[in-house]
Amino acid sequence: MTAGLAAIALLLVGAAILLFVNLPDANAFNARVERLFVENDDLTAQAEIKLLEILAQSGTAFSETLASYRFVIFVLLTFALAMLVAAVAFLLMLVQLNRRMGRIERKGIEVNSLVIARDQNAVHLNDFEFKLTAAAIETLSVLAEARMDDEVLSGAQIEAVISGRSAADCDEAAGATRIKRLRDSLGNQLVSELLVKNIAKRGYVLSIDKSVIRMQ
Repeated sequence: MTAGLAAIALLLVGAAILLFVNLPDANAFNARVERLFVENDDLTAQAEIKLLEILAQSGTAFSETLASYRFVIFVLLTFALAMLVAAVAFLLMLVQLNRRMGRIERKGIEVNSLVIARDQNAVHLNDFEFKLTAAAIETLSVLAEARMDDEVLSGAQIEAVISGRSAADCDEAAGATRIKRLRDSLGNQLVSELLVKNIAKRGYVLSIDKSVIRMQ
C-alpha cells in the first residue's frame, strides 16, 4: 500500500516538474522589450517612446499573469495528488474490508454464548441483546433445538414443528417466511445471515457450536 501511494506521488511530482520546466519564462517578454530599447536607441520620437513604455508595461503584466498561472497550476496539482492518494487509500481499505468479510463468511460468526429467553422474547448473542417477536423466538428456538440434535430443518419441517402439523401438510415457503422474519427481527444483516445458514437443498441451521446454546 505504502509503495503504491509513493509511486503515484512520484509520478505526479515528475509530471509537475515537467510541466513547470516547459512553461515559458516569465521574464521572456521583458527581455525582448529590453532588447528593443538597447538595439533601437535612435527611437527618440514621443510616440515611439510611448510605444516602448506600453510594451514594457505589457511585459510586466505578462510576467505577473504567468506567475499567478504557476501558482494556480501548483494548487491544482497538489489538490489532484491529495484526491488521488485519498481515493487509492479508500480503495485499498475497501479491498481489505472485503477480504475480512470474506474470511468471516467462510469461518462463520464466532458465538461464545446464545441464550434464548422465551419469557422475555429476547435472545442474548455474546454481549448483544435482541428483542424479538414471539414468532421469531419460536423460530429461533426450533433452530436451536435442531442444532443441539445436529439436525438441518427444511422450511416445511420448521413450520410443522411450530404449527404442530405434519411436515407433509406444510408449505416450504411458510418456513422460509418465518426464517426471513427472524432475520428481519435480528436487524443486523451480517449477524442474521451468518447466524442462520441456508444449506442448499437441505434447509436451515444455526452455524454455531451447539455447546454455547442455552434455553430459558
